Amino acid sequence: MTTRPAPVVTGYDGSPAGLAALDWATTEAVRLHAPLRIAEVFQLVIATRPSLGKTVPLATLRALRERGLNAIAEGIRLRHPTLQVEAVLLDGVAAKQLVEEAAAARLMVLGSRGLGGWTGLMLGSVAMQVTMHAPCPVVVVPPDQRPRVADQPTVVVGVDGSQTSARAIGFAFEHADALGARVVAVHAWTSPYLTYVDGESMLQFDEEDVKESSRLLVAESVAGAVLDYPDVPWQTRLINGQAARAILRAGDSADLIVVGSRGRGGFAGLLVGSVSQHVLHHAPCPVAVIR
Repeated sequence: MTTRPAPVVTGYDGSPAGLAALDWATTEAVRLHAPLRIAEVFQLVIATRPSLGKTVPLATLRALRERGLNAIAEGIRLRHPTLQVEAVLLDGVAAKQLVEEAAAARLMVLGSRGLGGWTGLMLGSVAMQVTMHAPCPVVVVPPDQRPRVADQPTVVVGVDGSQTSARAIGFAFEHADALGARVVAVHAWTSPYLTYVDGESMLQFDEEDVKESSRLLVAESVAGAVLDYPDVPWQTRLINGQAARAILRAGDSADLIVVGSRGRGGFAGLLVGSVSQHVLHHAPCPVAVIR
């Protein structure tokens, strides 16, 4: 008996970010030779009381959404005849339904902010909840990515020596290999301080020793991926400062940023750490969060 391969699932809602996520998921499904599953959650929100005589039956609204979703799926099938495409219209709460979809997915792809999201927020509540609870890797795609300025496609990955960081490195190299991209492995550290009664005082330490230790940590962390993908060029970027800011600075013109869901020092009960949350909220390009 043949086992059906796990699909690339994308949450679709018709928003600009949702459309960008659909394009990204389609490209990834084609690359991975994996089925594409387009999941839309039919969640009716009534903002104002409808006028008498102008109501539309719920079944009619649902049928319209289902017809539109099937048309989108058919359009993708025409462009990619060998791609298996499935479209499903689900009922319920969007975040809950998408987390359930992620249970059987190879990868979940979401728009950073859907319809009804607050304009000032880069990351919407649905994307945040799914990223926090989905058991598979999640890629969050912004609606309007900044144009790249690098000559070669770039994948930035955060490195901190944790197990999730190791899995993020593997994902980054695998994706870079497919894109013909280079990998920039970013590691950040902060200078230690001691606090005295009369204020802060710098501990005595050799910054070159810290840099060398950081360089060694990155080299050891990426060693396996370098052997698996020998044709992928990569470089180390060591930054004295906060990890999230260091990753965002390195990823300013990247094609993809990859972070572990929770690195060293994360609380065991949290599935998404403060670094990955900060990157998700501020990244100008797609972000992959790896468990």
